[in-house]
Amino acid sequence: MTQVVDARGLPCPQPVVRTRTALQSFDTLTTIVDNETSQHNVTRMADKEGYTVRTEKGRDGIYLHISKGMDTETQVTQKPAPTPPIGSLVLVVPDEHMGRGDSELGQILIRAFFHTLGEIEPLPDAVIFMNSGVKLVVEGSLVAEDLQALRERGVEILACGTCLGFYELKERVAVGEVSNMYTIAETMLGAGKVVTL
Repeated sequence: MTQVVDARGLPCPQPVVRTRTALQSFDTLTTIVDNETSQHNVTRMADKEGYTVRTEKGRDGIYLHISKGMDTETQVTQKPAPTPPIGSLVLVVPDEHMGRGDSELGQILIRAFFHTLGEIEPLPDAVIFMNSGVKLVVEGSLVAEDLQALRERGVEILACGTCLGFYELKERVAVGEVSNMYTIAETMLGAGKVVTL
């Protein structure tokens, strides 16, 4: 009998946390979620850990069938995503402005920073947007084009899903991926260096 993790109705990052905990005891399990953000977050975690995920949408939820190694339907062995190298650099952006003081000046500074960031080395391995910083990854953002250019150069752009939901911006994300606190914490703690603006 397949182990089942019913994560419907659970807030971020609980679906990821409960699934990962269950995977410590079982090589195969089914996690049930009720939204696409949880589906994406659980799938991403499982992929990173070397599991194969088969998605089945039902009337009462999204069923994520997770198994170790080979997917018998596609006969493709999933490889775990590479872990960040020691010394990786993570940039945390907790605000839509840079610095404290005048907000208009803060907007000018944040725009200049991200425009300049694409011109210098080293590039960060990941940029994490939290709190009102998530406003920078949405349509119409002053830095959306600069962020897209960074992404095209291999920089991972992560935006806190809870924060996007709080500001009602999930449907307006223009660059990067909607993430969760589990992935954000893992990325920060696995980094060689974390810089907060």
